Amino acid sequence: MSTVRYRPEGLDNLVQQTNFSKKELQVLYRGFKNECPSGVVNEDTFKSIYSHFFPQGDSSMYAHFLFEAFDTHNNGLVSFEDFAVSLSIILRGSITDKLNWAFNLYDLNKDGCITREEMTDIMHSIYNMMGKHTYPSMRDSAPKEHVDRFFQKMDKNKDGVVTIEEFLETCQKDENIMHSMHLFDNVI
Repeated sequence: MSTVRYRPEGLDNLVQQTNFSKKELQVLYRGFKNECPSGVVNEDTFKSIYSHFFPQGDSSMYAHFLFEAFDTHNNGLVSFEDFAVSLSIILRGSITDKLNWAFNLYDLNKDGCITREEMTDIMHSIYNMMGKHTYPSMRDSAPKEHVDRFFQKMDKNKDGVVTIEEFLETCQKDENIMHSMHLFDNVI
């Protein structure tokens, strides 16, 4: 019985959709196929791969949120195209594209706004991923404090949710956030 393998669209098409060269996409594809021989990755495999980057903590919940952001077709699979397009945005997209991608990651139910509950889930997943043995050690109240600061800064009209407009406006005016948007500009 043979395994059905997924084959990506032509690389020329993907060059047009991303900010990667054909050579860069070939290198990325080899790495992707090495980890995912079938050509697609499901959530469990994605979590397993991601856990290697954070062995001291539990990255499963954050990996779940990331997987959902990468799974642009909402079919429970991330293809090489999905991966390359998202990675292109994260690494080489415009500031607006990067911020839109981050907003989509944080807007867990995809209703167009970030609630306190969603941001709390994200913060807990990040703190769990970082592990209990960080230095300096984090207080148990740290995720809640981070959410409170996020909403104090982002929720301009104080309605209890952060819209994409509030998110973009606040991020674009914050020097630290703008600096962090450029950290991965020359990674690949």
